[in-house]
Amino acid sequence: MTAVIVTDIARPDAATVDALGVHGVATVHEAMGRTGLVGPGIRPIQDGVRIAGAAVTVLSHPGDNLMIHAAIEQCRAGDVLVVTTTSPSVDGAFGELFATALHARGVRGLVTTTGVRDVAELRALGFAVWSAAVFAQGTVKATPGSVNVPITVGAVTVAPGDVVVADDDGVLRVPRVGADQALAAADARLAKEEADRAAYRGGELSLDRKGLRPLLSELGIEYVTQADYEARGDGRA
Repeated sequence: MTAVIVTDIARPDAATVDALGVHGVATVHEAMGRTGLVGPGIRPIQDGVRIAGAAVTVLSHPGDNLMIHAAIEQCRAGDVLVVTTTSPSVDGAFGELFATALHARGVRGLVTTTGVRDVAELRALGFAVWSAAVFAQGTVKATPGSVNVPITVGAVTVAPGDVVVADDDGVLRVPRVGADQALAAADARLAKEEADRAAYRGGELSLDRKGLRPLLSELGIEYVTQADYEARGDGRA
């Protein structure tokens, strides 16, 4: 593929992005029909941080961070930088100096399939990172790659301008086209969860609220006393 830097990507509505970030990964994931998770291999280096932003994507050569340098120029306030490599690499391609530059541009965080380093400094700066590894091994700046092209991150393809939602539960990709629908579905799910929460606080059981008792019966699950269970002596659970 030709090495390119795409300079004029379309971005989603900022209010939609912010609202998806408030909902968080789990709620939006469920609302979208359980799609969009990058997978458990990308984890936060911090706790208690929730962000959402438009993706600026980077495709780099393993062990080389040249294209991250190039990508910073393409980032705007409210973006999330999303980085992967053409083959697996957990070298520490990103550190405190990159974070300082991105923080100054209003970038909300980094999602990367590579490693990161300077973790203490990143946390002190308040720059949010989700990465595949923490690894002090450095990189070179020698090999062409691309900025703002579709990339594969874990289990999903992230296109430039897609919404990236990230929190303690992981990272989620929401397609730019359809972000409004994802938000509407997340709003509806939140309302349902609030009603469920109120019911559970009042003592209602999820078995009854969700109508699961008939399913237990259909699956052959029995209610027995302990005495009856022990009397059977057949080891059935």
